[in-house]
Amino acid sequence: MADKLRLGIPKGSLQDATIALFKRAGWNIYADGRSYFPSIDDTEIECMLIRAQEMARYVDHGVLDAGLTGIDWVVESGLDVASVTTLTYAKQSRRKVRWVLAVPESSNYEKAEDLEGKIIATELVETSKRYFAAKGVNVKVEFSWGATEVKPPMLADAIVEVTETGSSLKANHLKIIDTVMESETHLIASKAALADAWKRQKIDQIATMLRGAIDAQAQVGLMLNVKRDNLQAVLAVLPALNSPTISQLSDSEWVAVNTILEERVARDVIPRLKAAGGAGIVEYPLNKVVL
Repeated sequence: MADKLRLGIPKGSLQDATIALFKRAGWNIYADGRSYFPSIDDTEIECMLIRAQEMARYVDHGVLDAGLTGIDWVVESGLDVASVTTLTYAKQSRRKVRWVLAVPESSNYEKAEDLEGKIIATELVETSKRYFAAKGVNVKVEFSWGATEVKPPMLADAIVEVTETGSSLKANHLKIIDTVMESETHLIASKAALADAWKRQKIDQIATMLRGAIDAQAQVGLMLNVKRDNLQAVLAVLPALNSPTISQLSDSEWVAVNTILEERVARDVIPRLKAAGGAGIVEYPLNKVVL
């Protein structure tokens, strides 16, 4: 039987963003909503949908060779799995999420130490216990099965909850008084899988392409023509990953310049390039940037 890599895809809030990331990286994953075994257009990969909270356990136990999950759940599990690469994306954004300590807006709690002897509700139980223990604060940490934001003040005095924007906490009249930890998605793998030469190569391939797709998200390509007399003025305007590529055009007085830059600065750079003598300026999207 041909070699297969068993890959865990996070089910739930990260599922759609993960499938979209794989598509940008070159793989199409098809999940029909009923099956926990989505198909993928790569005969060397078998996918399985697993809750992010459980991914490290199944990778550690060898049920999966690799999987994508938040580093928060790896830390929470306490299991010894390898992080192959970081992939900073979440449900709504391309940034890290935070596990925060939040209390009712109407309360007098301003710091963790103010919660001595209180009840804390969270899904991140072990990490929260370590957080309070490190501060020497005695609290009762209770596992929350969901809807954690609605529990203070009746069912808990405070919560440790994950947030991207803080909007859900504000909507439930909660204020953040500390950050317990930051988290981002990681591609993790078992040590046994990494010790297998074929699986290691396949995992590295996935990591390279996913990383390339992530790195391309915030960047664009830019190409333009410029007279040689104006080349140095144009180059002085350009921020770049590396030195821009410069190619001779059929007219010996002109060259083509090709580079990559952050999308957020393109609106400022393009007018300056035109003013410096650039012509035929084209901005184009990138699928992957592999460094």
